[in-house]
Amino acid sequence: MEVLRPALLNINGRIYRRNAIKEKHYEDEDEEDFSYFGAPESQEFTAEEVCDSHCIEQNDKGFRCAIDVPSVLYKYIIGKKGETRKRVEADTKTSISVPKQGVEGQIVITGPRMAAVSSAVTRVELLIESFRRKQPFTHFLSFALNDPKIQEGFVRFKNEVLEQCSQDHGIDESIFQNPAKLHLTVGTLALLNDMEVTKACEQLLECQNFLRDITEGKPLPLEVSGIEYMNDDPAMVDVLYAKVNVKDGSDKLQMIADRLVEHFVSAGLMVREWDKVKLHGTVMNTVFRKDSTAEDGGGAGRQTLKDREAFDARNLLKNFGDYHFGECPLNAVQLSQRFSTDCTGYYTSAGSISFS
Repeated sequence: MEVLRPALLNINGRIYRRNAIKEKHYEDEDEEDFSYFGAPESQEFTAEEVCDSHCIEQNDKGFRCAIDVPSVLYKYIIGKKGETRKRVEADTKTSISVPKQGVEGQIVITGPRMAAVSSAVTRVELLIESFRRKQPFTHFLSFALNDPKIQEGFVRFKNEVLEQCSQDHGIDESIFQNPAKLHLTVGTLALLNDMEVTKACEQLLECQNFLRDITEGKPLPLEVSGIEYMNDDPAMVDVLYAKVNVKDGSDKLQMIADRLVEHFVSAGLMVREWDKVKLHGTVMNTVFRKDSTAEDGGGAGRQTLKDREAFDARNLLKNFGDYHFGECPLNAVQLSQRFSTDCTGYYTSAGSISFS
């Protein structure tokens, strides 16, 4: 981290500076400490500055605030031997109650003063936000490309590539996508309990109006044609993808993808990774080589890249660079579960909205 360019976190409209410090490790996770950007941790919060993202109630014993936190994150609030919780309690002069591990519930913060409870809530929120980012994604928004015509075109592509390029380094059947799982990734989400899945489905439904405004209530006619690779060296490729365009030449698909990401980022359910969604349909990925169950959700930094064997795509690009996979109508956005498939072989849908 550069001193003049510290890492920042945006939580509920407030900006925090993240200060990494050396701590003991807890289950191979690095603990981090945080301070409110622009104000020392020791600075007292006034009544007007208290946290406004949670309800702080007053009772006969002082003040109380309950925070919904997925149980998988409890251990980061507690810390090794309770050290993290004890430190926050000592710093803010509050008491923090955490449910038993594996039991979904609320973390309850109590204290004699509203400002103290507010400060503790802020500290807990920062811990949650930091370690949430380290969780692997569980769901993703996508446009399905498992149309029979596209699947047929993909199978032809796979067979022709294996026939003509199997002698090239790293190219074999194991790195091709499952035709039933062809899709365009919009963004990935780490939904850590049923409540968050429900919230994501509700947010998806809220996108219905702008989606239909863009498409005028009609399916988008797509053309899947041409291939491209992700990295800079065509001789050392890990991901090869099919390019997708709306047949009328409009940017409606890109508009929908960008608006979806903007909406879910604003709702706190997605982390923005790029200024603009890079729409791509993965056809080959070396992560499939050693793990046939691996999913290509498109989330940067969410998949391990260790021990991946790249492939030489130079001949493939030369012979199949403008390959035409087919055309299909696109009529829906899906929220899909990462490691689960339905009876068709496609990812299990947690929710969807249609263009019409």
